[in-house]
Amino acid sequence: MRYHLKDLADVIRSKNSGPYELTFDIMFKTEDIYKRVCTADVINKTSFASLYKISTDDIMEVIHFHPAKAIKVTIVRPVSSGDLRETDVYGAQQHAPLMNFSFDMEL
Repeated sequence: MRYHLKDLADVIRSKNSGPYELTFDIMFKTEDIYKRVCTADVINKTSFASLYKISTDDIMEVIHFHPAKAIKVTIVRPVSSGDLRETDVYGAQQHAPLMNFSFDMEL
């Protein structure tokens, strides 16, 4: 079945993880959904790179954090925070593509 991430997660957000990194947090509604998403491995370096049109080399890590039912993805910022070319100095508006991220998975 096809799912949208926004329907499975309570929280989808982005934020700075220092001036040269962005972190994305996805916190799932239930432990069962979290475990199924992790097992299906639908949020990984390849899928995230494709969604954000970046190289997998720019993805520093994908972490499954069980106590929070969360997946955290940290990437290299395309422009450092505070740079003249920066349009989102706090990195808090970079999660939008994740809202419509969809994938096939059995629940």
